[in-house]
Amino acid sequence: MKIKDITNYLEKLAPLSQAEDFDNVGLLVGNAQTKVTGILVTLDTLESVVDEAIAQKCNLIISFHPILFKGLKKINEITYVERVITKAIKNDIAIYSMHTALDNAFNGVSGKIADMLGLQNRRILIPKKNTIKKLTTYVPHASADVLRNTLFEAGAGDIGNYSNCSFNIEGKGTFKANTDAKPTLGKKGTLHTEPETLISVTFQSHLEYAILNALFKAHPYEEVAYEIVSLDNFNQNVGMGMVGELQNPKNIKSFLKELQTKFKAKGIRLSKLLDKPIKTVAVLGGSGSFAIAAAKSAKADVYITADLKYHDFFTAENEIVLVDIGHFESEQFTKNLIVDYLTEKFRNFAVVLSKINTNPINYI
Repeated sequence: MKIKDITNYLEKLAPLSQAEDFDNVGLLVGNAQTKVTGILVTLDTLESVVDEAIAQKCNLIISFHPILFKGLKKINEITYVERVITKAIKNDIAIYSMHTALDNAFNGVSGKIADMLGLQNRRILIPKKNTIKKLTTYVPHASADVLRNTLFEAGAGDIGNYSNCSFNIEGKGTFKANTDAKPTLGKKGTLHTEPETLISVTFQSHLEYAILNALFKAHPYEEVAYEIVSLDNFNQNVGMGMVGELQNPKNIKSFLKELQTKFKAKGIRLSKLLDKPIKTVAVLGGSGSFAIAAAKSAKADVYITADLKYHDFFTAENEIVLVDIGHFESEQFTKNLIVDYLTEKFRNFAVVLSKINTNPINYI
C-alpha cells in the first residue's frame, strides 16, 4: 500500500479541488510513492504527534489542520512548525492535510457535528459555487446507451438525491473524413449524415479527468465532438456548514447542557437566550462568524460554531442564539471521522487514532 493509495481514497470523501483558495491541503511532506507502514490520524501535527507516529511505527500522518499554512523561508528549528517539519523529514514521515476540503464535504466536519447532535433532514448551510461542470457530446443512436451508462459509472449525472441524470436530443450529425482519417462510419471523402443523440450530463468538477477518460473510451468515433462548460450553480452537496432538525424540539437550556456534555466544552459563550424551543440547528466547525447571516436566513433557532468575536454576538438581534463552543471542541471528532472512513476501506491495515490532545487553549 502506497501513500497515494490512501490519499486517493481520502480524496473521494474530500476532493482537494473543493478546498478554499487560501488553504494548503494535500501531501505537505513526503513522497506519494512511499510504501505505508501505518497511519496516524490527528487534528494537528505537533512534535508530540510526530513522536507518537514514530512510537506507533506510522510513517503517514493524516492531519486535519495543515502544519504548513504560510510559506517557510527557512527551517532552523526555531518555531514549532520548523521543528515538526524537520523531525518528520528526519524520520521519513509523510504529512497529509485535509482541512477545508473536508470542511466542504457533505459528510465532513459539519456532518460529524450533525451526527453528534442527531440532526435530521440535513442540507448544506453555504453551498459552494463553481464546482459543477456540464458535458455535452454527440454519439450515434446505437451507441448512446453504452456511452451514457459509462459516463454515469464515472460519476456523471448525480444531482442532489438523484443519479443517472441526463438530457438527450435526437438529431442528425454530418462529417466528411479526409484521406488520413479512419472513420467508424461513412467513407473517406464523402459527406456522411448520421442519426445521433445529443447527451448532456453534469458532474463534479474534480471528476473531469475521469469523465473525459470514460467519454473517449466508450465513444465509437475517432474524433469525439464534445463541450465542457463550468456552471455557476450552487452545489447542494458541497459547501460550508450544515442545517438540520432535531427529532423533537428541546428547551434551550437542556439543549445547551447536552451540547456541553457531548462536546466536552469547558466554556460556552452565547448570545441572549430566546424564549422558544430549539428545533432547527445550524452548525459549522471551526471559525464560523462568516456564516451567521446564512444561519439566520435558514431560520435556524441556534447556530453552533467557534471563534466568534465580541461584536459578532450583537448580530443575533433576537432572531437566533449564537453559540461558540470553541475551535478545538467543534472539530475534535473530525479525526474519529477520518479513522472510521479509512478503517472501513482498509480493514487489515494499521490506522491509529492519535491520543494527543492538541488543543492549545486551557481553562481555569
